[in-house]
Amino acid sequence: MAKLFLTLSISLMASILSVSQAQTVDLKPVWETDTTLRTPESVLWDPGQKVLYVACINGSPNLENKSSYIAKLGLDGKVIQLKFTDNLNSTKGMGILGDKLYVTEMTQVAEIALATGKVLNRYPIEGAKFLNDIAIDTKKGVVYVTDSNDSKVWAITKGKVSLVLAGDPLKGTNGLLVENDQVLIGNGDGSLLSLNPATKQLRTIAKVSGGIDGIVALGNKTYMVTEWAGKIWYIHADGTTELKMDTSPQKLSSADIGYNPATRMLFVPTFYHNTVKAYSLN
Repeated sequence: MAKLFLTLSISLMASILSVSQAQTVDLKPVWETDTTLRTPESVLWDPGQKVLYVACINGSPNLENKSSYIAKLGLDGKVIQLKFTDNLNSTKGMGILGDKLYVTEMTQVAEIALATGKVLNRYPIEGAKFLNDIAIDTKKGVVYVTDSNDSKVWAITKGKVSLVLAGDPLKGTNGLLVENDQVLIGNGDGSLLSLNPATKQLRTIAKVSGGIDGIVALGNKTYMVTEWAGKIWYIHADGTTELKMDTSPQKLSSADIGYNPATRMLFVPTFYHNTVKAYSLN
């Protein structure tokens, strides 16, 4: 009897694991913007306004570039306002907190009024080398920021800047996502890390082949992540990974992605290809 119970238990566990691993997604192309977007690095879905914001580097991602801008797009990929905010410095990751849009510049974070596109404040980060992505804890009002060239995670809370984490195993930190009081970090070695900001405890969720640029949550502990070079990965709840797209042979980048959970639409900025592509997740 015990032997039969053990056999049934193992069989049931195997079935559950099999079903879990079988659950996946496919990317179906829906639209692509025109090429008026110059060097788009990041896409952010705004559920309040039902628009997309696109951070366009508009040139090289360096300190000398002061011509970056934020574009506003409709959900059909049409440009509503090409330069919603202009004269920014190598813009990259974005996040929304209340009625403000936050975007990284090279060594500081710009705070922008969503109503007007006007820059309200800038928050310099001491010693910053290459600020990259942003994720926001809307419950606690914390803006998290990565510095890819200094392998650090910073926080801005009520205008005050503080260091969250630095040192090993952080390396080339890029993508960020806040989910259930945890901060997910895309590491330069391809690891997707989960940080408890209260205890500083880190754990590895999954690992892909290269540095993680964009991270979005699909629910039930599943994610889509991108590598800048052109790879898009699906991460299963058990941490296994599945390569869904690879445009690196065509030198077509997949930078910091955005996601609309209501329509299950993924938005992929192609960087030097100067477009944003939309894919439905089936």
